[in-house]
Amino acid sequence: MSVDSVFSHKIWQEEELSKMIEGGVPYPMLSDAGGKVGRIYGVYDEDAGVNVRGRFIMDPDGVIQAMEVLTPPVGRNVGETIRQVQAFQHVRETGEVMPSGWTPGKPTLKPGPELAGKVWKVWKP
Repeated sequence: MSVDSVFSHKIWQEEELSKMIEGGVPYPMLSDAGGKVGRIYGVYDEDAGVNVRGRFIMDPDGVIQAMEVLTPPVGRNVGETIRQVQAFQHVRETGEVMPSGWTPGKPTLKPGPELAGKVWKVWKP
C-alpha cells in the first residue's frame, strides 16, 4: 500500500515488477491516497505526503504481531517477512515458540515452567 494511485500501481506492476517476478507480484497493491491508513499506522510523513516504508504482520484476529518501519534508502527483506509469517502461523497452530532465527523444520521451544533455566539445553544459536 502506498499513496500512489491505482494507475501508478498498475504501471509499476506492468513495467517493473513483471520483469523482476514472472507475472508480477501475486497480490493486489492498494492505494492510500491522502495517507489515511498511513496516519493510523504512524507511517505517514505529512511534510513529504508519502507513507514511509513499513510492514505490518497481522494475525487472523487483526492483531499486529510484528512491524518494521524503514527509511526509503534501505530495502526490506522479503525472505525475513516470509520467515516471520511462517513462525507466527506455527505458533498459532502449536503454541510452541520460536527461538531467534528459527526457520521451518528447525527446533522450537515448548513454553512452561520446565523450560525455565534450561533453554540452553534445547536451543543452540
